[in-house]
Amino acid sequence: MKEGPDIAQIGSLIGDPARANMLTALTGGKALTATELAGTAGITLQTASSHLSKLEVGGLITQRKQGRHRYFTLADDDVGLIIEGLMGFAAYRGFTRHRTGPKDPALRKARVCYNHLAGDYGVRLLDSLVAEEAIAGVGDKLALTQFGTSKMTALGIDLPALAKLRRPVCRTCLDWSERRSHLSGSLGQALLTLFLDKGWAKREPDSRAIRFTGTGEKEFLKLFPLPAQSPIERRHEHAVEA
Repeated sequence: MKEGPDIAQIGSLIGDPARANMLTALTGGKALTATELAGTAGITLQTASSHLSKLEVGGLITQRKQGRHRYFTLADDDVGLIIEGLMGFAAYRGFTRHRTGPKDPALRKARVCYNHLAGDYGVRLLDSLVAEEAIAGVGDKLALTQFGTSKMTALGIDLPALAKLRRPVCRTCLDWSERRSHLSGSLGQALLTLFLDKGWAKREPDSRAIRFTGTGEKEFLKLFPLPAQSPIERRHEHAVEA
């Protein structure tokens, strides 16, 4: 078939191991230099520059200059969703690149996925909003209900500002560690920003991991409750008591 979208071209861009490593590094949401990305991919700076050029032409990344330096980021939310989705698919199929390390539990609990919260807590966030009917819909066609709008407004989320952005307010993203969906979109980003601004959580240096403080964890779990019979709720019972 020679008509329609060319998925082979996108697949070839993502499929190279070095480029895949660089794209994965950029899902952390931070802008990185070519030197940093070369170190992540385990290649020379010259080779990294060639790969980055291909990714930029392919529309997967973008760059901005600041002084003498160039910083690279994923082009947009859609690219982040694709990469995270592929990571989830690979994990589900058993394609892992390394043995479990000491950072893995922290990453699985809470981490940055491009610009929103992922991991166990990211999935809990979406599950809770759906369970209490703050978000309704099917698949990726989600929207805040009247109750959800009131709840977000009470938290200080500027929903009219989010609605003006050229991307969905509520969107799902396949979580690679939980193998279920977490909340992305402009609301997912706004909530993660809220948690960080309130001091409930902070990002671990040189890592995608998000670490909640004791107070922040209690506030988060209280704000996003789940039915008592839920498996994910049982996993957090000790966290609430701590």
